[in-house]
Order: sequence, then structure tokens, then C-alpha cells
Amino acid sequence: MTHKIVFLDRESVDAKVRAPNFPHDYTEYDSTWEPAEIVERLKDADIALINKVPMRAETLKQLPNLKLIAVAATGTDIVDKAQAKAQGITISNIRGYAFNTVPEHVIGLMFALRRSIVPYANSVKRGDWSKSRQFCYFDYPIYDIAGSTLGIIGYGALGKSIGKRAEALGMKVLPYDVFPQDGLVDFETVLTQSDVITIHVPLTPDTKNMFGPEQFKKMKNHALLINTARGGLVDEAALLEALKSGEIGGAGFDVVAQEPPKDGNILCDADLPNLIVTPHVAWASKEAMQFLADQLIDNVEAFVAGKPVNVVE
Repeated sequence: MTHKIVFLDRESVDAKVRAPNFPHDYTEYDSTWEPAEIVERLKDADIALINKVPMRAETLKQLPNLKLIAVAATGTDIVDKAQAKAQGITISNIRGYAFNTVPEHVIGLMFALRRSIVPYANSVKRGDWSKSRQFCYFDYPIYDIAGSTLGIIGYGALGKSIGKRAEALGMKVLPYDVFPQDGLVDFETVLTQSDVITIHVPLTPDTKNMFGPEQFKKMKNHALLINTARGGLVDEAALLEALKSGEIGGAGFDVVAQEPPKDGNILCDADLPNLIVTPHVAWASKEAMQFLADQLIDNVEAFVAGKPVNVVE
């Protein structure tokens, strides 16, 4: 049997994708977004490779031949899991690939914000230093990392990896998770005692807008919020207001509610010295992307061999 494999958004993975070890017909497209286009390109496929292409119920209903959706990411909120299950479609995802790249991005954002690196660098470009009466100036606050407290929302593999790095920097770590384990604190403690909070939970109906006006009021005025997980976890309008009013100290976001923000986004459009937004690249070190690409094909080969791995229920 020859399997038909279609990769719908190949340009989203900047790595070599090896050929599977079974008879197959492979087609790839740089980008695919419109539902009609998705259906047309997958109409004869039994294996779909996707990263962020939305696979909604109405789309899946038009794809009776589809047997596997191999997601080139950990998060699978772009797939309607109930409909996939109803059609007998297996979903696989990538696990354990971001153990360095995401923690390093989080630490990078934390340093940049705690030490106001971006606004100071921008001020030099504006000519502020050349106009200064002293050898330096203090227009933006600078805080040490050592001795501060990091709250981690979601204490899985990524959360623990970040925690180890934070402890090595002299930080106190306050981990929170809904799954019981030793050493956890409650959500309220993270909010009220952390100097930096980083989010590492999936986007579900329960976690949508888990950070909003009520949570920002409980945070320290100099506290930072870092989100490299999913944009929908934070009420963006409330965050922007909290940043402008000084209710919290700063934010570093690698994700927004709608990606790409084709119609604009209030965080992307804001010009604030205490806000850094990067274009969903925390996961994208060269090493991590190659690990991901290799595991993507591992998942496909395991499924075809009748021994599926990394299955999402």
C-alpha cells in the first residue's frame, strides 16, 4: 500500500524533513489556511502533516480518507479532537523537543525586561546618551535576577527545566500545577509573591484568560508576566491596561490570541518600554526544529507500522 502524505504548512518548520521508510506519495505546500483549500489538498490523503493549520469539525467531515493528523508541535488546540475521534482519525504531537529552546527564550525575556535592556538600547539610538549630563542615566528601572522570585504556572517538563535554570541564577522558584506533585504552591501564592511569572499550560476552556484584571491586581507592581505558551491564556486588553497604568511592571510575550495578527493586535501595535513581543519563535532554535522534524516522521512511521506513539486523546 502506498500512503499519501500531505504537509500543509511546510515553511513553518525550518529543518530537513526526512522521507518516511515506507512506500508513500509526498506533497508539501508552504502555507495553507482557507478551509476549502485544506479540503482540496487533503481530499486523497490518509496522512496530514500540519503545524498551525486549523482542522475544524466541518473540515474533517469532508476528509473521509484521513487516518492520521501528525502535528508538528506540542499544542493541538488547532484540531477538533472530538470530530477526529468520531471519524477514527489518530492525532499525534511532538514531545520533549523544546527542553532548551523555550526555557532559554523565557530566561532571555526575563533578563531583557528586568534590566530594561531594550528601552535603554533604543534610548541610545535616539541620542539620549549623547545628551546626558552624566556618564549614565536612569530613565528605566533595573532589577537583579539573583534574589528574586520566579512563579511557574504549569510545572511539567518545560516548567521544571526553567525552574532549574532559575535556581542556578539564584532565584527562588514557586511552582504551580493542577496535577499534584511535591513542592507545589497554590495559584494565589504565585500571583502575590512572584517577581516574574512564566506560563506553561495548554489552552483549554478552563485556562482561557486565566490572567485578567483580577489576577493583575494581585501581582506586585514591578512583577513581570512572560507567556510563551498560548495567546488566549491572557486577556490582552486587560494586560495592556495593567502595563500602561503601572499595575504590573512588564510583559514578555511570544504568542498572541490570533496568529499571525493579520488584522493587527493591541500588544503587537503597542509602543511601551516594558513590553516585548516576539513572533512565536521561542520553540524555533535550529536544534529544536531538527529534533521536531525527526520526531514528526518517527510518529508517522510508528503509526503506519501499527504501533502509534505520542498519541493525543
